[in-house]
Amino acid sequence: MTGDASTRMAAEAQESHAAVARQLAANDVEVARLAASLRAHPPRFIVTCARGSSDHAATFAKYVFETQVGLFTASASPSVSSVYAARQNLDGALYLAISQSGKSPDLVHHAQSARAAGARVVALVNHADSPLAAVAEAVIPLHAGAEISVAATKSYICTLAAILHLAARWREDTVLLDALFAVPEGLRRGWSLDWSPLVDGLAAVRNLFVIGRGFGFGAALEAALKFKETCALHAEAFSAAEVRHGPMALVGAEFPVLFFSQNDDSREGTLALAREFRERGARVLVAAPGTDPLPVAESAHPACTPLLAIQSFYRAASALSLRRGLNPDVPPHLRKVTETI
Repeated sequence: MTGDASTRMAAEAQESHAAVARQLAANDVEVARLAASLRAHPPRFIVTCARGSSDHAATFAKYVFETQVGLFTASASPSVSSVYAARQNLDGALYLAISQSGKSPDLVHHAQSARAAGARVVALVNHADSPLAAVAEAVIPLHAGAEISVAATKSYICTLAAILHLAARWREDTVLLDALFAVPEGLRRGWSLDWSPLVDGLAAVRNLFVIGRGFGFGAALEAALKFKETCALHAEAFSAAEVRHGPMALVGAEFPVLFFSQNDDSREGTLALAREFRERGARVLVAAPGTDPLPVAESAHPACTPLLAIQSFYRAASALSLRRGLNPDVPPHLRKVTETI
């Protein structure tokens, strides 16, 4: 498969293993201190606030914190504050503001409003000197390093790692923590996995579904965005539980569907749905450990699988973009920092 280092997008995705290792080493003491504080003063619930790829990381955070920490986690809409100026009661909430740049005015404004409304604001941000970081009570730097390509790759993977790091330290879960600290090596080894069936199978298509469930749903959302952003492909993401509620009526002969799955209780149902779509004649691609045609590196914890799967996807998306005659580093009409009001 081409595209290993021929685009900035691919080169930055390939750096993910070093970026995650750097982040874990740099942040462990402070994350452990924050986690101890959260155990001593537990929040009533968790609120996330983000845009774009960071919001897909927030979807991942919902499943991580609800399954691993046992706290209800919901996504906030920045426009409630920045456009409608509505006040919220967030007393006792943990508010996670997630952003690569930390510059979008609506996120900064909403975080300020959340802190004024009683929330404990923690920023997960790549630029630790950003306006968003300045608003927060605590900052978890992503340490992704410079990311020039418009398409976020290593910063997204680093955000997932930061979410898992906080959850593992908060719960004092050594199994998850050990699996997370093994992720950099998994990313390094996984870079060479062959995802050429995705490039070959989607080179000429115009529409597709991307499906995941649980920990894998955020990866499905992220992949659908990258298909639009870098490959000019109309892709829509659905939960494996939700696609039956109407959208599956579109899935017939030759309709492309990409599945993301991991080795947890959602796997059997997700793969059963993939088989059902194959029986209809759909063009099905499955990305999961131990499956074909898109291999995913193994992990000791299913929550780590999306980090490994999405890196392989990024490499394939870069190659697919080139195959379709595009430049994934400079998508039309887009720029790196989107400053939404």
